[in-house]
Amino acid sequence: MQKKTELSTALKYFYGVGDLGFTWMSNVETFYFNAFLTNIAGFSTVTAGLIGTVTSTVDACLSWIYGAIINSIKPLKWGRYRSWLILLPWLVPFVYAFQFLKIGGDAVAPIIISIAFILSHIIWNFGYVANVSMIAVAASSGEDRAALASIRGTYNNLGGVLFSYIFPFVTGLVAFVGKDNTYAAAAFLFGVLTALGYFAHFKMFDGYEIIEEANAAAPSKQKTSVGDIVRSLNVQVVSLLIADLAKWMIKFVIAAVAAYFWEVVAKDASIQPNYILATGIAGVLGAYACKYIAKAVGNRMAMIISYIAMAAMLLIGFFMYSNTTLVFVLITLVNFFYGVAYAASPALYADAVIYSEWKTKKNAAGWISGLQNLPLKVAVMTRSIIVNACLAAGAFDAMKAAVVASVKAKATPEAIAAAEALAADPAKVEGLNKAIASGFMLIPAIALIIGLVFLLFGYTLNKEKIAQYQAEIAQNKGE
Repeated sequence: MQKKTELSTALKYFYGVGDLGFTWMSNVETFYFNAFLTNIAGFSTVTAGLIGTVTSTVDACLSWIYGAIINSIKPLKWGRYRSWLILLPWLVPFVYAFQFLKIGGDAVAPIIISIAFILSHIIWNFGYVANVSMIAVAASSGEDRAALASIRGTYNNLGGVLFSYIFPFVTGLVAFVGKDNTYAAAAFLFGVLTALGYFAHFKMFDGYEIIEEANAAAPSKQKTSVGDIVRSLNVQVVSLLIADLAKWMIKFVIAAVAAYFWEVVAKDASIQPNYILATGIAGVLGAYACKYIAKAVGNRMAMIISYIAMAAMLLIGFFMYSNTTLVFVLITLVNFFYGVAYAASPALYADAVIYSEWKTKKNAAGWISGLQNLPLKVAVMTRSIIVNACLAAGAFDAMKAAVVASVKAKATPEAIAAAEALAADPAKVEGLNKAIASGFMLIPAIALIIGLVFLLFGYTLNKEKIAQYQAEIAQNKGE
């Protein structure tokens, strides 16, 4: 079949609707999983940290395999990558919901929650990797890669904006299931929407991938061996993976700490919906602006600029964390530059695919694109560790009966009295506030600075080099 080369109108304007649903689905976990564990399920920070660490560690350890499997097995009916957009996503909502249900006692419930977490993520990662891989498969130029990455980033961040509205609507819609089951019902509904969105992507990408024979081994230029996989892990790819971790920490660590910051430090939990709305809008604007910034300075420089800006604002916010209005403004601006970085990074991975093919003579689009999952999963793992370590450092367990209403209602009178005594101690309160602020701003800022070093000195690909590599690849193929 003749592969399409020009991006369709549907791809230019609607590629990303699947990411919109994915954002809603994953945001239930991002914003509320830790709060569910401590405030609804009633686990201690130690237990919550253990659940989060074990599940996210397993998830991170598995994150590299999805692209490798897609690239190495025989192609499926609708294409090596495109097929996965409809193969498994329909199973996700039925498994994901159990991640937000406390079934059984304190010994059994963490096991069920952990299994649901790991299994749901395994299932959805195949679709996620295939979805991102299609950028490199469908785009025939750097401009097309940047365009697809930008529109995907716009939809992703638009999901953050709409989440602030749709999540309260959905939780109200499913209120009949009871407060303790609300997160599970929302997770299920958003999982269904994600599957529908990926199906839309499946239809949009029709004709952009050459269909290989499903009953034949993959051509050597498509199928990767273990040696090909190892050789593709060059300095460029590894540096990008390390740098990308910082971007995902902005997404996951800051989002998970936010609920605690507004409730405990700002003493106003009602700020959280406004925070989600403001940061979501900022992210959309940043993702949309990325294509213009990248056109002017390149995708790599757009990432570098965004990292510098985010690190500076987070450090300012940490040293002035008692001024919660200023923090709100700064974190909103941070999310603008997060939007820029989010939209730019897939294009950098797509460039790394081209560099790897030039270097190894093998197309490992699925494997390298799938590696985007690794820093994402490591960030999820660090989220649990950082959030619960900061809470433990601030003696949150001892004080939570005084600062978290849902827990206070379940506490004994003695525990409430002890917690209120601690909460009345200015030094203890300040210690907890500073610990939460550290997780909210200081630790992500340090991660960004480390990532910036790898972007500056490790990942050195630019559009001139990529154009040269593409020309040589085409010449070797006789195109």
